[in-house]
Amino acid sequence: MAELTKDKIIKQARVLFIEQGYEKVSMRGIAKDLGCSHGALYYHFKNKTALFSEVLDFYFQELNSIIDRIMEQEENDKLKDLFLEFIRFGLDHPHQYELMFMLKSEEMDSLMQRPATESYERFAAAVEQASGIHLYNDHIYSIFLALHGFVSLHLHRIENFEGVAEGAARHVDFLKKTI
Repeated sequence: MAELTKDKIIKQARVLFIEQGYEKVSMRGIAKDLGCSHGALYYHFKNKTALFSEVLDFYFQELNSIIDRIMEQEENDKLKDLFLEFIRFGLDHPHQYELMFMLKSEEMDSLMQRPATESYERFAAAVEQASGIHLYNDHIYSIFLALHGFVSLHLHRIENFEGVAEGAARHVDFLKKTI
């Protein structure tokens, strides 16, 4: 067997968490898929919760990269792009989005808090920068909830973002008017 690395474990765990959900994945199942003993996983991760925390970090880093890419653009409507790309991320990665924003578990809440908070703060700063005006935190949070609501409404009801692209654009135009 090739060398078992932390990255290989995380990559396989991401697949299994998306396919089966957090509750159904076990360290033994991950080890079986990787062709190693479950004890070998514990060398890298204390338990399934610690592994899932790393997976969540990866997902939030993907979302943060999208935010950063948009904010580095020149001459575009960054606010519109930011909102649309958030919706696209959720609808093009529905299982990932669910794990990031919709998983209900006391055990997971504390793990999700740090990466979710950091990502939200990045989003909030980007919204304020892209709008060019100072916005109150509750206003930005309401915008986030409106975007999240749109994604949640369409999650698993459509194949991907393209299925609601026009509706998403209208929703984003409406949200921009509230700023």
